[in-house]
Amino acid sequence: MTMSQDSKPCFDKKNLALRLSSAGIFALLFFTLLWFGKESWAKLTYMGILAIVAFVGVREATMIGRKMGHFPSTFTGTLLAWGFIVHCYLWGLERSEAFPLWLLLAGSGAVIHFVALFSRRNLDNALASQGITWLAGLYLGIGLGFQQKLFMFNETTLSNTGARLLLALFLIVWLGDAGAYFVGKGFGKHKLAPKVSPKKSWEGAVGNIIGNIAGATIIKLFVCTDWSPVDVFAIAFLLGVVGILGDLVESTWKRSAGVKDSYFGISIPGHGGILDRVDSLVFAAPALYAYIHFIHGLN
Repeated sequence: MTMSQDSKPCFDKKNLALRLSSAGIFALLFFTLLWFGKESWAKLTYMGILAIVAFVGVREATMIGRKMGHFPSTFTGTLLAWGFIVHCYLWGLERSEAFPLWLLLAGSGAVIHFVALFSRRNLDNALASQGITWLAGLYLGIGLGFQQKLFMFNETTLSNTGARLLLALFLIVWLGDAGAYFVGKGFGKHKLAPKVSPKKSWEGAVGNIIGNIAGATIIKLFVCTDWSPVDVFAIAFLLGVVGILGDLVESTWKRSAGVKDSYFGISIPGHGGILDRVDSLVFAAPALYAYIHFIHGLN
């Protein structure tokens, strides 16, 4: 998401074309899975995609930690993230007792800390290194796991409920990102968080919320038709705020390590690293689940 300080539009047309092309390929796969969302293979396939995203994301987070002189473990952090995704899959099948949360946390803690005992890395960095490993695993695991949980919802008053909610999550966040990018590029003057991300502006943040509202309105009209006008504005504002904050959180990590982009040799054409792509979704997925759970009573 980009919210520029520049007063005049300055769009990189070549990069924009590359972004749209790679996004189009993902969108084709994504919408295919949503169309067949009621099928078990679609849910399993999506879990497999999330597992790949989790690995790459944990790798990026641990590489940022290594850039700062620590030695977090990509392997054990990925296991923790995968554990959360599997737990949310089983939770959606109402079989969470097969892999309870307490076992996931206790087992992950044992693996992360006991494996570190046999590491040849400098013990002076043990606390920070293992802390970053935990953070990377929890950050990707919880954020992506709740995407899986949303997709796992069974039929309610509308068919293919899980696919509808997952589409709502992505469309609202995507249009928010687009609104932030174009409004920020075209009109951004007032810095939002200059110490964290100098290019982000308040104008871009407003564009983000406008995009969120547009996305939620489209979802209400064509996808989740049982949403009320209050739902539209509440969900749009909630996802917009946590999305902006999530973007800033990831920016603080990169700035603390002196890293401009999150990827380290593995990037999405035109988009950069995985962390740069999921920073808004990581917080938006649990937020959307919380809303539909507490307001609409879905479990």
